[in-house]
Amino acid sequence: MSDTPESGTRSRTRRAILGAAASVLARDRGATLADIAEAAQVGRSTLHRYFPDRKVLVDAAVADSFRVVERSTAEAAIDQGPPLEAMRRLIAAMVDVGDRLAFLFGDPRVLEEAGCSEPDPFEPDPSVPTTIGLIERGQAEGVFDPELGAEWIQQVLWALVYTGWEAAEKGQLPRHGVTSTVIRTFENGVVTRKR
Repeated sequence: MSDTPESGTRSRTRRAILGAAASVLARDRGATLADIAEAAQVGRSTLHRYFPDRKVLVDAAVADSFRVVERSTAEAAIDQGPPLEAMRRLIAAMVDVGDRLAFLFGDPRVLEEAGCSEPDPFEPDPSVPTTIGLIERGQAEGVFDPELGAEWIQQVLWALVYTGWEAAEKGQLPRHGVTSTVIRTFENGVVTRKR
């Protein structure tokens, strides 16, 4: 008899727990392991079999969240097509993993407690194009303002994505409207231009 079905089940359960941990902790940093188990739809004893304590769970959720964000970025194929189209795909991808981003960057203590002294403790896959690379390509092609630093543009982008996620959480913006609102704000800023 093969272990594959059990391995598949174990893998799904682990992913469910990690996803629930990121989602619950993004909303409530003080959430209990029982809260996370409930969100993952597993018993507390099951959660403890996978993650014996909160620190182990949070550390695993940090590493998993970086992988999820990286995979989402890779799937957005930001190195393909015109920079503005690639940026729109990236924004949509980032909004889709908003819980993970809010978990990772909504509170700097998450990364500090996970033993991360740098903003990016996850060793990125060098084959995955970077947001900075996309911005620099867009600047070289005259799409993004070359007088702004690429790091600045990236930080503004992350702030907009986080603000969109937060607005949806507070009921100020429907979830289905976050991506288009972030794209519109990123592309147009907030100044009405006279035509």
